[in-house]
Amino acid sequence: MPRVADHDVRHAQISDAVQRLIVRDGLAAVTVARTAAEAGMSVGLVQHYFTAKDEMLLTTFTRVNERFTARVDAAVNRGEAEGRTIAAMLRQALAELVPLDDARRAEFLVRLAFADQAAHSARLAAVQRETLAGVRARVTRAIDNGTECGEVDKGVDAYQQALRVVAFTEGLALHTHIDPDGTSEAAVLAALDDQLDRVFTGTCRQARRS
Repeated sequence: MPRVADHDVRHAQISDAVQRLIVRDGLAAVTVARTAAEAGMSVGLVQHYFTAKDEMLLTTFTRVNERFTARVDAAVNRGEAEGRTIAAMLRQALAELVPLDDARRAEFLVRLAFADQAAHSARLAAVQRETLAGVRARVTRAIDNGTECGEVDKGVDAYQQALRVVAFTEGLALHTHIDPDGTSEAAVLAALDDQLDRVFTGTCRQARRS
C-alpha cells in the first residue's frame, strides 16, 4: 500500500508541475528537466515515472478530466437533492468547461496543450476522441432524461442536440479564453441558458424550477 500511495503522490506532484508550466510558460516549457525543477525533484526521479513528454501530458490531461468529472458529479448530486431541473444541472455542468476562474482557466490551457500535442500523436488523439465522446454521452443522457421527465419534447434526437450543445460550449470556452473581458460570467451563463432553452422546452414533472 505505501508503494502505491507514494506512486500516486509522485504522479500528482509531477502532473501539477506540468500544469503550472503550461499555464505560466506554455507547452514548449514542458520538458523532463524543467518539470523536475518545477516539482522539486531530480530528473532521474521524474524519468522513473515518465519517459516522455506525451506521458506527462497524458497524465496531466487525465487529472484535469477527473477533477472536471468530480465537480460535475457533485453538482448533479446537489441538484438532485435540491430538486433542480435537468436543464439547470446541465447548465452548471457545461459551465465547468468554460474558463471563468483561475482553476478552470488552468484546466482549459491544459486541454489546449493536449489538443496541440494530439495533432501529432495517434495515441493522444485517441484519448482526446474518447474524452470528447464521454462528454457528449453524458449530455446525450441528460437530454434523454429530460425527455422522460417532460423537459424535452418527444422525438428530439438527443445525440444530435448533444453534439450541438457540446460544440457550442467548446466554442464559448475558446471565446472566453481569447477575450475574457468581452465574455463575462453573466454573459456566458446567459448564452448557455439560451442554447439549452432551445432543447429543454418543457417543464419537468419531477423537479422544481430553480
